[in-house]
Amino acid sequence: MPVTTDIVATYRGPRRVVRRLLEMGPREDRVLTLALMSCVILFIAQAPWQARLAFDDPSVPIEARLYWSGFFWVLIMPLLLYLLAMISHFVIRLIGGTGKAFGARLALFWALMASSPLALLCGLVAGFIGPGPGLQAVGLIWVGVFGWFWISGLREAEWSRQ
Repeated sequence: MPVTTDIVATYRGPRRVVRRLLEMGPREDRVLTLALMSCVILFIAQAPWQARLAFDDPSVPIEARLYWSGFFWVLIMPLLLYLLAMISHFVIRLIGGTGKAFGARLALFWALMASSPLALLCGLVAGFIGPGPGLQAVGLIWVGVFGWFWISGLREAEWSRQ
């Protein structure tokens, strides 16, 4: 199924989508691709905000801002996501989870990918409207939806699967 179809289906039932992705088998290349593509989308989402900052403060050009933003989102963030998935898996194992580490990685990376349309909206609001209640509201919605997808995916990966 295409990723865009899965993203729409995740907003209706995140556990069903994660269950189907888990049933496809433990393919590390898929979760790595999810992590990298999610980070690329988050880098793209930051571009309007970086352009606004470069316009407001021309001492740091847009090229430098995008270079360092890309360095962080495409090279550093995937490593941090793997670390976060490992930590969440170990914490869940301590409280009784029976899943595998692959499921924790899939749940985190899929939550990031599925919530990426809201991240793009957040980036547009940050770039065109700027700081304020609108950006805070959209950011809060994005973080809430990401948390909902991640927790639902973790429940499916760590407790439902035997």
